[in-house]
Amino acid sequence: MQAETLMLYKLIVLYILDKVDFPLTNGQLTNFILEKEYTNYFSIQQTISELIDDQYISAETIRNSSLYQITDSGKETLSFFCNTIAQAIRDDIDIYLKEHKYSLREEVSTLADYFEVKKDEFITHLRVMEGSSAIIDLKLSVPTEREANLICNNWKQKSSDIYTYVISSLIAD
Repeated sequence: MQAETLMLYKLIVLYILDKVDFPLTNGQLTNFILEKEYTNYFSIQQTISELIDDQYISAETIRNSSLYQITDSGKETLSFFCNTIAQAIRDDIDIYLKEHKYSLREEVSTLADYFEVKKDEFITHLRVMEGSSAIIDLKLSVPTEREANLICNNWKQKSSDIYTYVISSLIAD
C-alpha cells in the first residue's frame, strides 16, 4: 500500500473517532469505510493496527469486541493534517455520524465482560456508559463460566430495568 493512501486511511479513522464522544467498535469503523468503498477490509485492519502501534488510537477489548478511541496524540496529528482529507469524504463522515450517532452510541454504551478469578469463581463486569462516565458499574461473582456468560448475554437487554430497580431501591425511605 502506498504511503499517501495509508496516511489517508489513518486520517479517515482519526477523523471518525474525533467526531464521536464514545468509543467505536472495529465493526462500526469497518462497516462505514467498506460501505463507502474507500478501501478493503484488510487495508482498514492494517490501518487500525498501525494507529494503535503509533498510539494515535487506544483499544479496549471487551469479550470478543475491540473498542477504539482517539488519543491526544491522534487528535494533535489530525489537527495538522485534517485538511488533507477531501471535503467530500469529511461530508460523508459527518452525514453518516449525524444519521447514526444514536445507534452507534447505543451499541457501545452497554458493556459486559467476565473473567476467571480462580477455579469455580468468575467475575462479571457490567457497565452502562454515558460518554466516558459509567452510569452503573457492577461486578458480580458467580461460580460457573456458564452463569457468567448468561449474565453478560442478558445485560444489554435487562440493564435499564436493573438500573431503575437499584436506584429506586436505594432512594426509597
